[in-house]
Amino acid sequence: MSLFDNNARNYDAILIVSFGGPEAPDDVMPFLDNVLAGLRVPPPVKERIAQRYHRFGGISPINRHTREFIAALERELAASGPVLPVYWGNRNWHPMLGDTLARMAKDGITNAIAYVTSTFSSYSGCRKYREDLHAAVDGLDGAPHIDKLRLGYNHPGFIEAMADRLRDAFSRIPPAKPQPALLFTAHSLPRSMAGACDYVDQLREACSLAAEMAGAGRWKLVYQSQNASYGEPWLGPDISEALESVRAADQTDVVVAPIGFVCDHMEVVLDLDVEAAEKADDLGLNMVRAGTVGTHPAYVRMVRDLIVERMTPDPERPALGTRPPNHDFCPVDCCFSGRPGEPRSALCGAELT
Repeated sequence: MSLFDNNARNYDAILIVSFGGPEAPDDVMPFLDNVLAGLRVPPPVKERIAQRYHRFGGISPINRHTREFIAALERELAASGPVLPVYWGNRNWHPMLGDTLARMAKDGITNAIAYVTSTFSSYSGCRKYREDLHAAVDGLDGAPHIDKLRLGYNHPGFIEAMADRLRDAFSRIPPAKPQPALLFTAHSLPRSMAGACDYVDQLREACSLAAEMAGAGRWKLVYQSQNASYGEPWLGPDISEALESVRAADQTDVVVAPIGFVCDHMEVVLDLDVEAAEKADDLGLNMVRAGTVGTHPAYVRMVRDLIVERMTPDPERPALGTRPPNHDFCPVDCCFSGRPGEPRSALCGAELT
């Protein structure tokens, strides 16, 4: 089966699929039970993770930002079409994906297109969501058919939005000063997981494209939110090490751009706005954090354009740089976890696995 869909699909709904996050102190532990299900995480480690959320009143900003994105997408669809209802389901917190799929079935939705709020290939950002979609429809009476939009890491809309965020960040550096260092960040992954997907190559391509469009000079891809307590090597260098390298090079200003995240959530707020900012201050660095693409009009238009793409026969598939547009259907061996054992069944693939 081809990995590209050249048929004109007739969808009757859009499904936004996101990670989810707690919105009150009492949500934190149940939320972490969902996030850490199946992992051998000792209770003291889980409690340390919980304290990260309690530091902010038990509230992650991700759900608020997802609501804002959905509102922006609905406005874009109302203005330019297609006018379709938008549903929202999370992996780890309410509205839970299973509850949303049940509501869609009750509403008579038969054919939906899903947008996963993750721009790069990895088990955590792709296949795990596909597994969750399979689990949500498995055994559900009247479950809708679901397709998944292709990843947009090299789509002109994503790159334009990220480049605009970079320009804004650079504008906050005094113009008389030398160009600051530019550090792009993404969520670190276990190396075994990263080796089973194109995560790093896609990130490097997106960083290069965004920096070039923004008129930036040299840049470096670094990682954040590492959790090496899981017992295996993770991708590096870490943002903290990278800041030390910037200071060691006698630079005084640095722009940090979380290209691996489409909106601000706990990893962005705590790891960058608090911990990386404190590290930069200790080093005597002026750190400016670029915004995530969030509700940038070019990013919102990209999602609308990707929907139209799947509803159009033999569509053009815009993509910048040296890599081709990402596939519409995931291949059988797409984005495995890197852990031993048989993969779980997943939707939206070239064939069910």
